[in-house]
Amino acid sequence: MKLIVGLGNPGRKYDGTRHNIGFDVVDALASRFGIDLTRERFHSWFGLGEIGVERVAIMRPTTFMNRSGQAVQEAGRFYKLELDQLLVISDDLALPLGRLRMRAGGSSGGHNGLQDIMDRVGSNAWCRLRIGIGDPFVGNAASHVLQRFGSNEQPVVQRARQHAVEAVVCWIENGTDLTMTRFNGDPPTP
Repeated sequence: MKLIVGLGNPGRKYDGTRHNIGFDVVDALASRFGIDLTRERFHSWFGLGEIGVERVAIMRPTTFMNRSGQAVQEAGRFYKLELDQLLVISDDLALPLGRLRMRAGGSSGGHNGLQDIMDRVGSNAWCRLRIGIGDPFVGNAASHVLQRFGSNEQPVVQRARQHAVEAVVCWIENGTDLTMTRFNGDPPTP
């Protein structure tokens, strides 16, 4: 089994914000594979299904971003998952808009959701897929991540979301190394 977690903040007020791109990706993934995410479990909206031959659990934590580790820890313990069976999808301020970066470990990069997961599971040895949301050229990072994407950014974000879904499928079927080779970088242009 694989556990795929999209990070974001719960509530309509945060729908479509830069910080919630992890939610957007897991929603698109669940929709593509017919996985229902309406079940409340492990402090998250949760669904079970199959992608290819692999059983998967998909989560959207209902805790706020800074407490995402609570949901991940509970699901990981319940399913007795190894760290290499976990993929977390999040936004990244340091990456240009739409660029993907998958890694099999590393730091939180200042992302509080990733840091909370590391603190709760006691390790950083799990896979993360980061999606660039653009650097805040003016203002502070907190206000930038809670903004919605502009109309001029939407085409790039749509491609990045679909590219991220394909990266998750590749990770499930082929592992981290091949996924990094194929998907780290900008999404293909139409």
